[in-house]
Amino acid sequence: MEMRSNTAERLDWPVVTAIPRPAPEPEPAQEPQDLTACLAGPNGLDLVVELAHDLRSPLTSILFLAEALQQGQGGTVTPEQSRQLGLIYSAALCLCATASDVLELTRGGNRLVDRAPGPFSVAETFASVRSMIQPIAEEKALALRLVHPVPEWRVGHARALSRVLLNLATNAVKFTDTGFVELAARPIDSRRLEFSVRDTGVGIDPLVLRGSHQAVRAAPAGGRHQFSSSGLGLAICRKLVKAMGAELEVETRPDWGTRFYFEVDCPPASAAP
Repeated sequence: MEMRSNTAERLDWPVVTAIPRPAPEPEPAQEPQDLTACLAGPNGLDLVVELAHDLRSPLTSILFLAEALQQGQGGTVTPEQSRQLGLIYSAALCLCATASDVLELTRGGNRLVDRAPGPFSVAETFASVRSMIQPIAEEKALALRLVHPVPEWRVGHARALSRVLLNLATNAVKFTDTGFVELAARPIDSRRLEFSVRDTGVGIDPLVLRGSHQAVRAAPAGGRHQFSSSGLGLAICRKLVKAMGAELEVETRPDWGTRFYFEVDCPPASAAP
């Protein structure tokens, strides 16, 4: 992957020039004084995109290196080192996903990579999501539950579903300290599936659900709220689910947890490949 140079050095800042006069001399370029001014300027969107790209390149390298080391390509790895490498991988994956969410939102956030539905395995999709969040779940002693539909080979937008489920599951593991996180796909009828991600965390503040939809979790017994970093992942989930013709719903209550769910058209595939 191409490594990019420092963003600020390559950004074309707005330049103010003098009004033409008989021997004019251009005034020096005026750079914005702070980040707020940069983002509010005409190049603000380009700056965000460049920053997201610059973050994603080294994070991708970290993912490849952590995975290679965990697989023993650099020598024997102890169980403790494997656990630590798994945590490094999961942390880099979360940051890389955030950078990708930023890029996706600059493009509208509702593009389906799979232009047409195709056959896919729900079990394989769930297994892929589980492998990426398992290091964090194991560190917190959380159980990961997978509930597959029958039949599990379906026709749908596999990449969009995987992206939504990964974002929701990552958020669920982040805000759950005890209990479990469950990924489920339950048949509604012969064609439709209800996908859901449930956790046994502290829940989401009802005021937030009526407002901005930011992922702010309800206050635990100590009265301290827990916040996600930005809510970008949840915003992307809502847009992708809407692009698949559905709405992302949520139910939450204290001492029970939170469940995000949506229904999409996923008829059984005629035959598994």
